[in-house]
Amino acid sequence: MRLKLEPRKASSRLALYAAPVAAIALTMLTGMVLFTFMGFRGATAVFEIFIQPLLQPERWPDIAVKASPLVMIATGLAIGFRANVWNIGAEGQYIVGAIAGTGVALATYDTEGWWVLPLMLLAGIVGGAAWAAIPALLRIRLRVSEILTSLMLTYVALQLLYYLVRGPWRDPEGYNFPQTRMFSEAQTVPNLLEGTQLHWGVLLTLVVVFIAWFVMSRTLSGYQVRVVGLAPMAARLGGFSENRTVVMTMLVSGALAGLAGMVECSATFGQLTPQFPVNYGFTAIIVAFLGRLHPVGVLIGGLALATSYIGADIAQTASSLPQAATGLIQAMMLFFLLGVDIFVANRVRLAPSLTQHAS
Repeated sequence: MRLKLEPRKASSRLALYAAPVAAIALTMLTGMVLFTFMGFRGATAVFEIFIQPLLQPERWPDIAVKASPLVMIATGLAIGFRANVWNIGAEGQYIVGAIAGTGVALATYDTEGWWVLPLMLLAGIVGGAAWAAIPALLRIRLRVSEILTSLMLTYVALQLLYYLVRGPWRDPEGYNFPQTRMFSEAQTVPNLLEGTQLHWGVLLTLVVVFIAWFVMSRTLSGYQVRVVGLAPMAARLGGFSENRTVVMTMLVSGALAGLAGMVECSATFGQLTPQFPVNYGFTAIIVAFLGRLHPVGVLIGGLALATSYIGADIAQTASSLPQAATGLIQAMMLFFLLGVDIFVANRVRLAPSLTQHAS
């Protein structure tokens, strides 16, 4: 006898949305066992990663700040994924958005005015969208997989960043460090809550989530994205253009990644440095799937991932857990989410083995 997976005729909505919760629970349980075998206090480490930040109100602004770029990028990715458009290079679009906004900041360095910061944010949106347009055009014109092209362009963006901060954009008063000038007050996203790192970019993320929810659930464009993803043939018969949907979703996801990059560069770093890329674009893929490709779910998933980031910092100090534990937690979360999804979409039954069938 052997185990065989058969597709379910329909998965219950409860099972579908319970899968991320089960994945997080399995991640916590497995992490507890792994950390124990590694010589740490497994239960304590998992508690510090997933629970401790929620019990400390002073950490809540840090969670919101950490979740903001993840949620913004993941919201754009989720829209594309709903249409089977697989933008894997959001990290590159995040970087190019920051580069474009920084270019405006350097060009207006001695300029004061309320319009400077909005212009930087607009440049971030345009930069990220333009970088995402490359794999979109390659797909619709040459049928090249956007998975490969968007991913490879991430490394091009990274080298462009290194060139600029070590070359033409290097701060002349920065003691030869590879970094740009510090942004002026007019070029910095202001804090939302005095005495914390909470900034206005967090509220901007909430606005993005609301707009994405409204568009995807209440407009014809959102319906088009869903139909193209679920039934391409029906979409063509209904007059929906697959190519137009590919371009639209890639531009939206790139624009949001670029906006997140510019907000993060201005609010958190205050300048462009080689340390700016922190893999938010890749982590946002996990957030998108944790949120079941729904804007509100993405918000919850982003908060969960951000909590694990802050918790990992606590565990490094309190339990001497290595920094790599954060990546391990994220990898396990995605692994278990995909595994649970298999059992949600399929049922397991016993089937005769091939040798038994032959006999």
